[in-house]
Amino acid sequence: MKSILNYLFITFILVSSCLLGACFYIVYNHSVDFSVLEQYDHAKPSIVLDDEGHEWARFQLDKREPIALYQMPPHLIHAFIAAEDWNFFNHAGISWRGIIRSTLVNLYHRRKVQGASTITQQLVKLLFFDSKKTFERKIKEQLLALLVERQFTKEQILETYLNHVCFGCGIYGVQAASQRFWKKNAADISPAQAATLAAIVRSPAHYCPLVSAPLAEKRRNIILHSMMKLSFITHEAYEQARNKPLEVIQDEQDSLAPHLRETIRLHVEGLFGREMLYGGGLHIKTTLNKNIQQKATKAFRDQCLHLKNTLASDIDGALISIEAKTGQIKALIGGHDFSSSKFNRALQARRQIGSTIKPLIYAAALQAGMSFADVMVDEPYELLQQNGTMWQPNNYNKQFDGPITLAHALSHSNNIVAIKTLLAVGAQPVIGLARACNMTGPFHSYPSLALGCVDGSLYEVTGMFNIFANNGEYVEPHYLTWIKDAWGTKIWKSKPQHRRVMSSRVSGQVVKVLTHSLERVRWYWPTPWLDCEALSKTGTTNDSRTCWFAGSTPELTTVVYIGRDDNRSMGENIYPVKTAFPIWMQVHSGLPSRQKQFAYDPSLKELRINEKTGAPVYGASVPGTLSIMV
Repeated sequence: MKSILNYLFITFILVSSCLLGACFYIVYNHSVDFSVLEQYDHAKPSIVLDDEGHEWARFQLDKREPIALYQMPPHLIHAFIAAEDWNFFNHAGISWRGIIRSTLVNLYHRRKVQGASTITQQLVKLLFFDSKKTFERKIKEQLLALLVERQFTKEQILETYLNHVCFGCGIYGVQAASQRFWKKNAADISPAQAATLAAIVRSPAHYCPLVSAPLAEKRRNIILHSMMKLSFITHEAYEQARNKPLEVIQDEQDSLAPHLRETIRLHVEGLFGREMLYGGGLHIKTTLNKNIQQKATKAFRDQCLHLKNTLASDIDGALISIEAKTGQIKALIGGHDFSSSKFNRALQARRQIGSTIKPLIYAAALQAGMSFADVMVDEPYELLQQNGTMWQPNNYNKQFDGPITLAHALSHSNNIVAIKTLLAVGAQPVIGLARACNMTGPFHSYPSLALGCVDGSLYEVTGMFNIFANNGEYVEPHYLTWIKDAWGTKIWKSKPQHRRVMSSRVSGQVVKVLTHSLERVRWYWPTPWLDCEALSKTGTTNDSRTCWFAGSTPELTTVVYIGRDDNRSMGENIYPVKTAFPIWMQVHSGLPSRQKQFAYDPSLKELRINEKTGAPVYGASVPGTLSIMV
């Protein structure tokens, strides 16, 4: 037994000696060439164009501005030392103490929670390796780190590293990062800003202040504390720096439609790959209109801030504006603050759509031979459900109007008559219309369908509602027109779905009634009013969880929803006219309109009726009447 142990020990010594000998041979007989960085072939950025052909965003990897180490302030260097490698000036390229510490910590947690890479090793990764992590690569990385330390001074290593480290968003090097985040040279940044830069490099996807300001600030303060512990800054300087805001400057390309920009990035990267997106010199023509997007962004942010202050609740939402005839998305807002949440509520959030479904119910009724002049009774209503309980729906104002026309019911968003109409025509015709508008549901043939008890995204609701402004035709909302390569060859073209959902006669009849719906909320808006015909539909879900406002002019359809991300109630007496409507109105007011009226089917004639009895009314307009098309 003893002889076997001696044999194993001798074998271990021989193998270890061979490995160490190989390491020393590599270290002392090879060199590393940093000129590989200077020979970097600058990739061509991809340019994103608006609907008029003007640049509004770009995707690129090479934003690099070299700066000498002596031009960097001491606190900038100290911030990176404190954050990444506090023993940088003492080790020979790798930190044995760090390796042992991280190994013990990772074994304790049974997963990787701590790394041990030195700044030298990180530079080696930038020079020679991709992001793939393997044991073999780690060994090579450590050997090359020893090589680098033997061949270059600590100052050369640090300068090269700080000029090439990635800060996310295609930004490389401390000078380019300082210019981008604060419009100043790296020589002029404060200790707090230096710590912010050092905070980002751990994970640009998480700590870049353009992506997540709260996370960036939290990690910045951790680094400032490390700087204080290492005596790089005083306690007083630490307290002063940690209480400073990030003060990151947002330029137009960051603030304009950030959720849409991110959606485009993911889409194009999925089509052509990351290398082509960031270095292929693509020209990406989008449908976005800068003027409408800027109006929508300001209106949405102002209203969300107002609602947060008045409701003391975490309110958010989304908006989409599309050109009625083409479905081109002219503005898209996925949330009021992209820096705190990249979640695109316009495309990803699914919420109950409420009364925005009612126009489809009455369209199905018209297709079945009913008329907006038909009368139903608005009264207390009960339905025995399959589980044996009694369903007792109510109107939003808890009142009943007795006999009313279907036109009055739709323009006032009456619930009881909508339910009766759905039961009269059946759920399947309504579901069929919804599916023809690319609503995915799931749908259930219950009477509650009349109240919009079905989930949908804002993107789906916008496409559905736009059929009325588009004369009964569905056109798929889309945000890309074409993509050209660096030589101007068109390599991709948008092909949006386009189909007729209902006849122009039916859509025209619904349009006329929905214009009365918008007129009803006119007194909520002071002046000026719109200079063209317009229609709208509100929607509210149970307990005011979501408020919808969908509206169209002859040229533009905009749909807004407001609600909490956790889908809890926003409070009592919360209505779309107070939450979503002001946003819609600010977007549409002041926009030039070439087309003043909706395009009604030539066979339709306007008829004024009594809104209660449906009887024709001739002569001047009088209270209690409204116009329908027949």
